[in-house]
Amino acid sequence: MTYQGGLHTELTHGPSGATVCTDAPVDNHGKGESFSPTDLMCSAMAGCMATIMGIYAQEHALSLEGMRITVSKEMSSSPRRIARIATDISVPLPPDTPHRAALEQCALGSPAMRSLHPDIEVPITWHWNG
Repeated sequence: MTYQGGLHTELTHGPSGATVCTDAPVDNHGKGESFSPTDLMCSAMAGCMATIMGIYAQEHALSLEGMRITVSKEMSSSPRRIARIATDISVPLPPDTPHRAALEQCALGSPAMRSLHPDIEVPITWHWNG
């Protein structure tokens, strides 16, 4: 990570060289020109859920292509922290798929979910659209 000034950072992934930039949000002295660090945290949770569900899907010859996870972050002010991550997961499988419970457990048991502080609320709304 390199601090670039003006509340901007550039994060570089060592193995690939891929970069991600951050900016402080408008409500915390920034310009909101990029993801905030807490935005990345919530996005990483969604990506981790999808990845673990994808591993399960590969092992069971299922396609989750087109699955969408939307997160909405709510901050608390004292102390300033993520208080709630409302999560909406749209899965391109029918609601009666025999893999439903396992896929839901994959999301709930993903490493990022397990790493969140227990005070962070993560209500999940599931949509089975197959």
